[in-house]
Amino acid sequence: MAVDVPGLVAVVFFYIVILVIGIWASRKSRQVEKTCAGSKSEVTMVGGRNINVLVGVFTMTATWVGGGYIMGTAEAVYSPTQGLIWALGPPAYLINFVLGGLFFAKPMRSKSYVTMLDPFQHRYGNIFTATLLLPALVSDILWVACILAALGGTMSIILGLSPALSIILSAAVSIIYTFLGGLYSVAYTDIIQLCFVFVSLWLCIPFLLLSPAVTDISQSQAHFNQSNGQSWLGELELADAGKWADELLLLALGGLAYQAFYQRILSASSSAQAQVTCFVAAGTAFIMGIPSVVIGAVAASADWNQTAYGLPPPFERGEAGKILPLALQNLTPGWLSVLGIGSVAAAVMSSMDSVLLSSASMFTQNIYKTTLRKQASELELQRVIRVSVLLVGLAGTGLAFGDDSVFALWLLSGDLLYCMVLPQLICVLHVSYANIYGAISGYIVGLLLRGLSGEPVLGIPPLILYPDWREEDGVITQYFPYRTLAMVSSLICIITVSWLVRLAFCRQYIPRSWDILRVFEEDKEAEMGKVPVPLEEKNIILNTKL
Repeated sequence: MAVDVPGLVAVVFFYIVILVIGIWASRKSRQVEKTCAGSKSEVTMVGGRNINVLVGVFTMTATWVGGGYIMGTAEAVYSPTQGLIWALGPPAYLINFVLGGLFFAKPMRSKSYVTMLDPFQHRYGNIFTATLLLPALVSDILWVACILAALGGTMSIILGLSPALSIILSAAVSIIYTFLGGLYSVAYTDIIQLCFVFVSLWLCIPFLLLSPAVTDISQSQAHFNQSNGQSWLGELELADAGKWADELLLLALGGLAYQAFYQRILSASSSAQAQVTCFVAAGTAFIMGIPSVVIGAVAASADWNQTAYGLPPPFERGEAGKILPLALQNLTPGWLSVLGIGSVAAAVMSSMDSVLLSSASMFTQNIYKTTLRKQASELELQRVIRVSVLLVGLAGTGLAFGDDSVFALWLLSGDLLYCMVLPQLICVLHVSYANIYGAISGYIVGLLLRGLSGEPVLGIPPLILYPDWREEDGVITQYFPYRTLAMVSSLICIITVSWLVRLAFCRQYIPRSWDILRVFEEDKEAEMGKVPVPLEEKNIILNTKL
C-alpha cells in the first residue's frame, strides 16, 4: 500500500502541535517550581497540587480514554463471539470513577501523599513497598504496549506506514514532552488531545451511518459470518456469566489500583476537588466510549463486499482488533479517515504520557528517594524521573511490536493490579488493624492463585482448572471468575491474618520476641499499660516528641 502523503503531513503537523504544547507546559512547570512551597520533584509528579478542576477532569478522562479503550471497545462490539454486551469499557470506567470518588479520593488526598505507594511505605516499610512496585510497573508497561499497538495498526491501515515506524514516532513524541515537563506537560497536552478525540470520532459517526455499504444497525444482523446470524448486540449465556463478571470487575475495580488515577487525585488542591474530578470524569469517560460502540456496530452491519476491502470480512482474516481503522478507511471519505487516525494518535499519547510519569514517580519517590539514595538532591531526583520515563517508554515500545489482540492486552494490563495490589490498597486505607504479616500473606495468596490460573495471551498453561473451563485449538480458557477469586482471597487473607496476628500478640498468646518484623514494638509510655503499639504509631509519637 502506498503512503498517504497528505494524511502523513496532517498527522506530523498534529504531532508537532502536541510537542510544542508539551514544551510550553514544561516552561510553566519550571516557573511553578520557583514559587511552589513544596519540592521540585513534587511539582513534576503532582503539579504542585494546584491543578484546577477543569484541567483535572480533562487529564483524568484523557488518561483512561486511550487507544486500548476506543479500539478495544469497537473490537468487542464487532466481534461475533462478543458483541455490545461484552463491550465493558464504558460502564466499567463509570463505576471505577464513582467508586474512586466515594472511597479512595478523600483518604489519599487528605494525607497529602505523593504516590499510590506512600501509605504502604508509611505502614509496612520500604521492602514490602518495593514488591508492590513490581506488579504496578509490569501493568504500566503492558498498558503502554497496548495503546502503542493500537496506534501502529491504525496508521499502517490508513496511512500505509510501517507499524514499527508509527509506534516509534508516537512513543518518541510522548517520551520527549513527558521527559521535559512532568505532570504539567501531560495535563495540558491532554486537553488538546481529548478535544481532538471527541470532535474527530463524533464527526465520523454520521458518515459511517450513511455509508451505502451499511444497513440499518438497529435492524440488521452482522454480515461477517452468514452462518452465524448473531446481532452486534451480542448474547450472554449463563455459562459465560462468570467470565463476563470477571472482566467487568477487572476493568471497574482494577483501575482503582493505577498510579495514574491517584496522580490526578493527588494533584488536586483539595480532597473535595479530587472527588469532583472523579465524578465528572465518570460521565465524560462513558460518553467518549459511545463513538467506538457505534463504529463497532456499523462494522458488524456492513456488507464488506461493497467496499474496497472485499471478502472475506475482517473477522475471518483475523483483523478484528483493527476494525476501527478499517471501518474509517472503507466506510468514510479519505479526509475523515485521516481525522480518525489523528484521534487514535491523540488517545494513545494522552494515555502513554500518564503511564510513563506514574511509573517514574513511584520508582523515584518510593524506591530511589527512600531506599537507594535517601540524601538525593532535588536535581538528582528530577533526573531519575526523566531516566525512568525513558526506560518505561522503551520497555512498553518493545512489547508493542507483538501481534496480540488490543482488547486482550487492555485486560491484561490491569490483571496483576486487580489481583494483587487492589486488596492491599483497600486494607491499607480502610482496615486500621491491617499489618505487614497480613499484607505478605495476602500478596502470596493473590500471586499464587493468579499465576496458577494461567494466561492464554502469554501462553502460560493453567495448573488450576476451575469449573467450566474450555479448550479451543489447544488453548485452555477459564470461564470461572478466577481473577476475582484471587482478589477476594487475597483481601480475606490480609484481613484475617492481620486480625489473628494482632490478637495473638496483644493477648500474649505468642511471645513478643517472635515479632520478627517488629510490628508491635512497645513505646515506653505504652509498655506500662501493656498495650502493643504498631511501628507506624510509634514513629508518629517519636516524631511528635522531636
